Amino acid sequence: MPDVSARLGLPRILPSQAQKHVTHNESLEMLDAVVQMTVEALEAETPPGAPAAGQCWVLGAAPTGDWAGQAGQIARWDGTGWHFLAPVAGSRAWDVASGELVVFDGSAWAGITGDLQNLPGVGIGTASDATNLLAVAGDATLLSHGGASHQLKVNKASGPDTASLLFQSNWTGHAEMGLAGDTDFSIKVSDDGSAWTTALVFDGATGAASGAAVQTDAADTAPAKLAIVGATYGPASLIGPVSQTGGLPTGAVIEQGQNANGSYVRWADGTQICWLDNFTLSANAETVVQEWWTYPAAFAAAPAITFSVGLVNADWVGLARTQVSAWGPIIAPGTTSAKLAIYPVAGTGTVTATVSGTSPMAIGRWY
Repeated sequence: MPDVSARLGLPRILPSQAQKHVTHNESLEMLDAVVQMTVEALEAETPPGAPAAGQCWVLGAAPTGDWAGQAGQIARWDGTGWHFLAPVAGSRAWDVASGELVVFDGSAWAGITGDLQNLPGVGIGTASDATNLLAVAGDATLLSHGGASHQLKVNKASGPDTASLLFQSNWTGHAEMGLAGDTDFSIKVSDDGSAWTTALVFDGATGAASGAAVQTDAADTAPAKLAIVGATYGPASLIGPVSQTGGLPTGAVIEQGQNANGSYVRWADGTQICWLDNFTLSANAETVVQEWWTYPAAFAAAPAITFSVGLVNADWVGLARTQVSAWGPIIAPGTTSAKLAIYPVAGTGTVTATVSGTSPMAIGRWY
């Protein structure tokens, strides 16, 4: 039989050996070092100045002083001198410096982590269960980057399933956000955890928003709702084409336009004004100067029309020019046009010219 044990090299007591207690005590010292082993540090290379009896160190690649030449060994101070033990694969020790359990794999020491793949559950500060395989209890949970970006992913199997974040108070759900039953992103809220309201939905294809927190249309004036385009006004919608549905504006606030028939302005409330500068009336009858005016924009009903007379370049035979300061009636006003006419103040005569500089204006509604 060998003089030492096969694995740890513990000295054996031999037959008829004198001083058996010496061999026995040496083996006990070695067992005291390796059983429930505690080391002060790993990769140590400089002996401490005042070690305590029983303290051990795992030596590094280039130890110095009393440790010289003992690279990789376990150094143990017995109170009077150093003893060195060679670790074997599977040796375990508590590393005081790092506060973790380490194991020797035959070439190096490393922390014992075990197989962390396909765990049945993980509980941190609390217990996991069959539904909540990962459970964490604490004041905060930190998920940080590994050098650049970081993504938290919540995946579901298919469209009708759910991938969401549920916010609870005393284990009752009050808010949920994510993909609930489809691929649109939604935010739901509940006062009691039973009846839920979909506050916001963002369409997965277009990104358009809807839900209880968004106006359904321009007529929806419920307080504290998010406004939709067409129901509110800003710099981009102050001036442009006006429109309406059921009397509610659906376009811009003010619309302006101009063409050969004059200029016009429309307001979102339905008011419309049309005007024309320097309109010329022709001599169309013996005693009247008249002309049809087509409005630059149509009215919903016949508007109110006024016009001022500029220079009267006309002669009524038998009348002095001062007697031709005429007044003008509106003949057959309609939604798209009206006839403007000028008559002499007194007398009769034959018109031989035209009236220029006339400025008509029509006021009414476009719807």
